[in-house]
Amino acid sequence: MATRAQPGQLCLAGSGRAEALATGGAASAEGPGRPGPLRDETLGVVSVPSQWRGVQGIRGETKSCQTVSIATAEASAQTRKHADAQVQTEPPVPVGMPPGPRHDSPGLAAFLRRVEAMVIRELNKNWQSHAFDGFEVNWTEPQQTVTCLHTLSYPPAQGQGLHVTSVSWNSTGSVVACAYGRLDDGDWSTLKAFVCAWNLDRRGLNPRQPSAVVEVPSAVMCLAFHPTQPSHIAGGLYSGEVLVWDMSRPEDPLLWRTGLTDDTHTDPVYQVVWLPEPRYSYRFRVLSVATDGKVLLWQAAGPGQLQLTEGFALVVQQLPRNTKLKKPHRGETEVGTTAVAFSSFDPSLFVLGTEGGFPLKCSLAAEEAALTRTPSSVSLRAPAQFTFSPHGGPVYSVSCSPFHRNLFLSAGTDGHVHLYSMLQAQPLTSLQLSHKYLFAVRWSPVRPLVFAAASGEGDVQLFDLQKSSQKPTISIKQTQDESPVYCLEFNSQQTQLLAAGDAKGTVKVWQLSTEFTEQGPSETEDLEQLAAEVAT
Repeated sequence: MATRAQPGQLCLAGSGRAEALATGGAASAEGPGRPGPLRDETLGVVSVPSQWRGVQGIRGETKSCQTVSIATAEASAQTRKHADAQVQTEPPVPVGMPPGPRHDSPGLAAFLRRVEAMVIRELNKNWQSHAFDGFEVNWTEPQQTVTCLHTLSYPPAQGQGLHVTSVSWNSTGSVVACAYGRLDDGDWSTLKAFVCAWNLDRRGLNPRQPSAVVEVPSAVMCLAFHPTQPSHIAGGLYSGEVLVWDMSRPEDPLLWRTGLTDDTHTDPVYQVVWLPEPRYSYRFRVLSVATDGKVLLWQAAGPGQLQLTEGFALVVQQLPRNTKLKKPHRGETEVGTTAVAFSSFDPSLFVLGTEGGFPLKCSLAAEEAALTRTPSSVSLRAPAQFTFSPHGGPVYSVSCSPFHRNLFLSAGTDGHVHLYSMLQAQPLTSLQLSHKYLFAVRWSPVRPLVFAAASGEGDVQLFDLQKSSQKPTISIKQTQDESPVYCLEFNSQQTQLLAAGDAKGTVKVWQLSTEFTEQGPSETEDLEQLAAEVAT
């Protein structure tokens, strides 16, 4: 009979009890108390069933996971509606029926013979007509308004009561500069003045903070950007000096100056112009005009210096006698010049505006010596060739037409704009645009019959001679209190822009509508006809 071992006895293997268990049979044979020899004995398999598994089996539970029922739906794609279109043709001919005649050949031929002569006559008439010559279709909708894009100012200059005396666009058309000074101040003011420039293409443009500012010890009367160097600008001062600045160098912008010598103007400089040298077109000189009667040409010579290379002087005794002029007082022989404009067709031909009110046709090629005792390092010549009929007061601005070699405009303190031909003294027309002074007049660079004028009543007037020869097309109110507008300039690169400066110390940039920037049909021919009428 097999002995069932208890669970606790299994962990005593190798002890004394295990040895007794293994030799228990032999011990009983030898008797108690006597050890017998050790012998191997084979016992039955001890099986100990697990009671834990049975208990766990009784406690087992069966669980299932219930999921949410899945909802299904069927969807279909919505397609577009389609429609078939076909070309309408002649109705089909029924099968078995011969096609009928499509036209009456004898009748059609007779009709064509009757109208042939009439049609040919009308075609010849239309072919010879010039009604639509020069007509171009404009597919863009024209703009009818002129809007103010920018109102620029420099508060320190305005705080001193300074005026904007001149404006100029640089060669790229993106920078506008203005000069601060005074036109109504008769004394030699010691207040410092300014030259300011704004880059209109710069992000974050601040209209009250210029991109560059130059302080000048005397009032600046005029400005002119270099034709090819975008940052170089020349200026004329109330003191008579001419200076050139580089606006890209804020720390030390001054490049050249004339200094105060015997060659320097003794009166305020009213205009400066850049001129190419005759032999080197890439080199430029600065021409200046002043009310001391001198027209001077300056060239950079050495570091920081402008040297006089040529000079002209205007005296009453040498003016052409085709127009009656007021007899000057004793000792006053100089003719004060206030404006200059060069021809776009002849680089040596220019027009001067004078304090006496008469424009003068002049030439750089003049060789006659000027009858003046003014000290100068170069011999001064007399440039005047022709005298035009005068205004009722000083001429403040002249402008030569960029589209015709013989036409130019002048504006004066009598409030009139005169349109002249180089070929006769009397003006073609005289337009009264203001009851006060006119300070500036400029031809449009893109429209042959359009010009602009700045008035002493605070207006900028745009004139289109193709629409009217007597009244402006539009009058723009620059200043609300009728403060004078002293200067204006068209932008030759961005032709829709016009800048104007006023006595309030502000520069306004106006965007012109397309009617002032797009040339109309036969406009050049109309200008030629206008010039031909002047010459007769």
